[in-house]
Amino acid sequence: MPPLVLEDARALKEFVGRELGVTGWLNLTQKRIEQFAEATEDRQWIHLDHERASRESPYGETIAHGFLTLSLVSYFVKEVLIIQGGVRLSVNYGLNRVRFPSAVRSDSKIRARISLLTLKDLTDAVDVTFDVTIESEDSDKPCCVAEWVVRYYH
Repeated sequence: MPPLVLEDARALKEFVGRELGVTGWLNLTQKRIEQFAEATEDRQWIHLDHERASRESPYGETIAHGFLTLSLVSYFVKEVLIIQGGVRLSVNYGLNRVRFPSAVRSDSKIRARISLLTLKDLTDAVDVTFDVTIESEDSDKPCCVAEWVVRYYH
C-alpha cells in the first residue's frame, strides 16, 4: 500500500478516527532479536537459547522481546505516512497504552495497522496520537497494541 503523503502535520486533522494504512511485512529474524538483546542487556533465555526454548517455552522456540516489537512503531508509521513539509522536528512524546497480547516467534513476519486517534494543535506544534496494532503472520491475536504520541514542531 503506498504511503499517505501530506503537505504538513496539520493536514492530518481530516484523518482523525480513520485508518492511515497497513504496512508491508517485516521479518523479525533471530539475528535482530540477538542484536536487540545485546543493545538492551536483556539476554533472557526465551529470546536467545533455541534448545531451551524448544523444550521449556510455551511457544516452542525463541521469541522477540516485546520492546523490540514496540521499538518498530516509528519505522511502521513512517512506512504509511510521509509529511512533506512544515515539520522542523518530530519527537517521540510517549505512549498512552501498550499491550503485548501474543508473542512474536523468531523469524516471523510482522506488520502494522496505523490509525489516527487524536490531533491537538499547540502554539508551536501538533500532538498526534496514533493507534498502532502490530500483527504477526502466524497469530490470530495482535502481538502489540499501542497508542503512540508524536509531537510535530513547525
